[in-house]
Amino acid sequence: MHGPALSGWLLMLLCGITGAYCVLRARSGTAGERRAAHADAVMGFGMAAMAVPAALFTLPDWMWAVYTVVFGGAAVRALVGARRSGHHLHHLVGSLAMVYMAVAMAPGAGQGGHAAHAAAGAAGGVPVLTGALLAYYALYVLRSAGRLIPVDAAAGGSDGRGGGAPGVAGIAWGARPELAMACRLTMGLAMFAMLLTL
Repeated sequence: MHGPALSGWLLMLLCGITGAYCVLRARSGTAGERRAAHADAVMGFGMAAMAVPAALFTLPDWMWAVYTVVFGGAAVRALVGARRSGHHLHHLVGSLAMVYMAVAMAPGAGQGGHAAHAAAGAAGGVPVLTGALLAYYALYVLRSAGRLIPVDAAAGGSDGRGGGAPGVAGIAWGARPELAMACRLTMGLAMFAMLLTL
């Protein structure tokens, strides 16, 4: 990813932690929830790897082809799963966005790859497509942030047990739906930030 090294470090750390939490989430829940958690983990770790600052490690030229194949496969899997769940459509958009960024950052695209992007500050990519993806992720982040606001807390409600959201006291931290939504919000923000660099 091109841009300041500090933002690359922060994105790498944030996406790596998010991916690790998604792996923990995949240990519980229904089969559909586990599949979604696996897809989120792949996205989180892939974004963390793509955000590695060029000053730390210059990715080999073949790595962009690996990203394209991995996220192309994830896109196909999401397309097949889209018949079962609307969330798979989001995974499809995310996987295709990762393929797009890998192609745009690959050597020979735009300014000549990862190192040239970091040095020149310029990037490849199609402005209209980048703009459409930025708009999608901006709306996704706003919608996800709105869903994180608890209705009972906003209305001043309580569950009568001295605070806390109703029905979450006995849930393991790895199965908390609000944490899953926070992870998706985090990845949406990270994707938005990465697309800004194209």
